[in-house]
Amino acid sequence: MSKQLENKSWVERVLKHYITRTVAKKFLILWVVVTLSFLIVRALPGNPVDIMVINLMDSQNLSEDEARTRAASLLRLDLNAPLHEQYFDFLGNLVRGDLGESYVLARGKSVTEIVFQRLPWTLFSVGVSLLISFTLGMFLGMLAAYKRNSLLDQVLTNFSAMIGAVPNTLWAIILVLLLGVVWKVVPLNLMRGSLSPGIKPGFTLEFVVDLFKHWAVPGLVYVLTTLGGWMLAMRSNTVSVLGDDYVTVARARGLPDFRIITAYVGRNASLPSVTALAISIGFLLGGSTVIEFIFVYQGVGLLMSQAITKRDYPVMQGILLVTTITVIISTAIADLLYGWLDPRIRIQGNEE
Repeated sequence: MSKQLENKSWVERVLKHYITRTVAKKFLILWVVVTLSFLIVRALPGNPVDIMVINLMDSQNLSEDEARTRAASLLRLDLNAPLHEQYFDFLGNLVRGDLGESYVLARGKSVTEIVFQRLPWTLFSVGVSLLISFTLGMFLGMLAAYKRNSLLDQVLTNFSAMIGAVPNTLWAIILVLLLGVVWKVVPLNLMRGSLSPGIKPGFTLEFVVDLFKHWAVPGLVYVLTTLGGWMLAMRSNTVSVLGDDYVTVARARGLPDFRIITAYVGRNASLPSVTALAISIGFLLGGSTVIEFIFVYQGVGLLMSQAITKRDYPVMQGILLVTTITVIISTAIADLLYGWLDPRIRIQGNEE
């Protein structure tokens, strides 16, 4: 009896543990998002068969019945099956790690292979841009807080508010017009695609240089879009921390400003921003669709827009799944990171 009570107590402690609860929540979120993505994709007007029927009728002068018969045979797709059967088939394949094959974009090719061919380009372009904007935003935000109510503070605050208010689509159009058409600083061919023709990926100087040339303008769009938010957040956090008692005590002890900034203010002020950075990493894929479409950058975002146009269900679901998993992992890391950096959060979570 005592052994059973001991086992029960151990199970209860595991279930109440901060990490266990966090992981359980993430799995629940994953199932909900996967289900919603399955339903939303099929709720879109049109389907792969209808789109192929139209293409066959236009290109081969077939009747609608002939085109529909040929499209159904080519796609090997049964959209007339009950929705719940399609759903359980989809879940069954998903559990086995099978995301299916592309219907239209690369018919018969594995969705996993298609997505992971494009994924590195998106991770590079948005990841490098996010790292730059975060680092620069932390520095400028802290500088504005230390010089608050000064001319520099007003300039930085207004600048961050201005650039943050402009949508990324508008920034892309403005930069293309200014840098490529008006000032002719960047050749227009470097604003299209992710590599120049004839350049092969590899660990070569030619590839790296061309990679950054094609990344420069889309990357600048990402930086301008996110920089303002990091600056304002860091300024607000730093101003709040500067008013805390331990900062006053540190100054009273005669500690140098650099020591106060690095050891006291910086860590505490950047805590919310660090966790926000972890969450932002999860949204890299979803936030890249419009920019990659404008610059024809061969990443996951462009693939998503192509899949939506062609109603390629498996590719759309695969991208949504990868995006969801990335977001869940990043938010879980953010939760654990916050609990590690601020023990009060971890202790409170264990006591609930």
